[in-house]
Amino acid sequence: MIVGLTGGIGSGKSTVLNFFKEQGFKTYVADVEAKKLMHEDAELRKRIIDLFGEEAYNEKGLNRVLLAEKAFNNKNLLQQLNALVHPKVRADFSSFVKQQAENSVIIYEAAILFESGNHKNCDYIITVVSNLNDRIDRLLDRDDLTREEIQKRMNQQSSDEEKVRKSQFVIRNNLLEHTQWQVATISKILSKIVKI
Repeated sequence: MIVGLTGGIGSGKSTVLNFFKEQGFKTYVADVEAKKLMHEDAELRKRIIDLFGEEAYNEKGLNRVLLAEKAFNNKNLLQQLNALVHPKVRADFSSFVKQQAENSVIIYEAAILFESGNHKNCDYIITVVSNLNDRIDRLLDRDDLTREEIQKRMNQQSSDEEKVRKSQFVIRNNLLEHTQWQVATISKILSKIVKI
C-alpha cells in the first residue's frame, strides 16, 4: 500500500515522517531522492546543465542556490526542471516499491505530490497542515531564506485547502504530542487496512 504524505513548505512533513518511521513503516522522501538523482544520474545531470548552464554544478555538486534562484523566479524554467526530474523519481520509487515485502505500507513523502501528479499512484493521502506563522518561523530558522523567498516557494505549491480536500487523512501539526498521537492513530488504521 502506498500512502502519500504531503503538506506545504515548513508544515512539518519531516517530523511527521519520522513519527511514521517510529511506527515501523518504510519511507521514501521524493525530495531527497531527487537531489541524489540530480547528483548521480549522468543523463539527468547533462540535461540540467543544458537547461541552466555549466554553473548548475560546482565543486560541491549540484548548485542548489542557483537552481532555486532561477527556477522559483521563472515558472517556465521550474516546469522544465520538474519535467526532467519527476520521471526519474517515479522510476526510482517504482524500483524501491518492488524491493519491499508484500502487504507493506510505504509512506511516500513529497512536497508537490499533487502538482507532480504522483498522488494518482497513492492508495491514500495524508496532508500535514500547520499555522502559517509557525511555518514561516520554521523556515527562517531552518533555511537561509528571506520572507520574500519563502513566500515565492509557498506560491508555487497548492493551497492547504486544496490539498486537504483531496486527502483521506489530515494531520494538524501544531503541538508535537498531538501530532504524535495523530500519527499513531492513522498508523493503526493503515495497518488494519493492509491486513484486510
